Amino acid sequence: MPEADRLRHPGGGMRYHAMKPQLPSLFISHGAPTLLIEPGPTRDFLAALGAGMERPRAIVCISAHWTTPAPLAASTPQPGLIYDFGGFPDELYRMTYPAPGDPPLAGRIASLLQNQGIETGLEPSRGLDHGAWVPLRLMYPHADIPVVELSVQPRLSPAHHLAIGAALRPLREEGVLILASGSATHNLRDFFGRAVDAPPLDYAREFDDWLCAAVETNDRASLLDYGKQGPHALTNHPTPEHFLPLLVAMGAGDAGRTLHRAFTYGAISMTAFAWE
Repeated sequence: MPEADRLRHPGGGMRYHAMKPQLPSLFISHGAPTLLIEPGPTRDFLAALGAGMERPRAIVCISAHWTTPAPLAASTPQPGLIYDFGGFPDELYRMTYPAPGDPPLAGRIASLLQNQGIETGLEPSRGLDHGAWVPLRLMYPHADIPVVELSVQPRLSPAHHLAIGAALRPLREEGVLILASGSATHNLRDFFGRAVDAPPLDYAREFDDWLCAAVETNDRASLLDYGKQGPHALTNHPTPEHFLPLLVAMGAGDAGRTLHRAFTYGAISMTAFAWE
């Protein structure tokens, strides 16, 4: 039945429930916190992205800005904001995003990971870092969808993060959006001192081109070995935490496609992907 889910009543009759489209898993590049206050194509893209999808009942955000030895899910009922950046306009430090948490969902995440043999735990006091609240404030500005953050493990392998995504995949059928937030390229040394609209540096553009091709051809072997396979990979990602969320999103889906491409400050790709 293409448009309905048929369920049998105990008495033998039939009832029908309209099927909602399964949510994709997403990877977005969150850039600098000034994304919220500086006009640009990525700001416009994220503002349209949430409105263009089925509304999720909750969001799991895998953020590059929360790193732990083993994956932790935030079970905070009312997470505050973490202003984990310095030297930016005062306006950013006055911003709020009072989205609720979802402790039962955090528990569900932990159970899914444990069922796949992945050591995990809950963190009852974690707030939302800017890898989560900056893009979410653009995507869902009313802050009325529960958010649970999930950490990344920079000292563990890309395959570990792919396995996390695979474990989380059932959430997509439960109305939960899997939103991985990192950066397609992330060399902060070359970020500072450049204009926001500076042209992309050659090494960043080459890696971004390779990344889009690998995602769109589902070349998972190359993506898992990105440090060797990707051009200038260690220049674009001197540390891995901004790349690893992409592997979680990929693990939760099948075919990948590019949603958006742009650069900021020459060195930071703002590319975004979806996996169906």
